[in-house]
Amino acid sequence: MSQPHLLVHEQADNVGVVVVEGLKAGADMLCVVTADNSSFHLTAKADVPIGHKVALKDLKSGDTAMKYGEDIGRFVADVEKGGHVHVHNLKTKRW
Repeated sequence: MSQPHLLVHEQADNVGVVVVEGLKAGADMLCVVTADNSSFHLTAKADVPIGHKVALKDLKSGDTAMKYGEDIGRFVADVEKGGHVHVHNLKTKRW
């Protein structure tokens, strides 16, 4: 297997984390699910910095973000599959 572009921790997650520098819009990302070492491909819809998240499916404002099999926040804007997920469209539920 070649080097993954995106890591997903659990099958139930709806976001993954970019693990390469310089991910560009249009890139065919190799995505690996660490829980079971399965993989899939996804097209990046935007340039995404390393460490930032990508939506694994179309997500709507109000949806819950799942990472590590845990609720990490609420989407405050729609995000398309392959789209950049960060502070502009995801907020914590803590406050």
